[in-house]
Amino acid sequence: MAVMHQHLPLEQVRPGMVLSDVLLDAHGQVLLPQGAVLTENMLSLMPRHGIDMLPIQVPPPSPEEVTAQQAAHSTRLAHLFRKHDPDDPEDKATTLLRSYVTQYRLGKEDAA
Repeated sequence: MAVMHQHLPLEQVRPGMVLSDVLLDAHGQVLLPQGAVLTENMLSLMPRHGIDMLPIQVPPPSPEEVTAQQAAHSTRLAHLFRKHDPDDPEDKATTLLRSYVTQYRLGKEDAA
């Protein structure tokens, strides 16, 4: 499973956060390995190496967060396609678009 990450400005990174990728300097030399737990000392040395952003691991969402996010996506999709009649044979393009967007957002074929 791929590690979820976000790039954070150095000012927002705190000791104890974990690197999601290998950290290289401007010359391609490894400064820190993937999975390194950052310390205050490490963070204080970053500007010396020209580092102003760091790839930080993000914990996977909880099942409750996933459910809430899917509910929000479903509500948004219902709003976006509120004028679309899925049974209208003349509007196949919108039906197909709705199907693709629903599959992308919810991982389902249809959530209407």
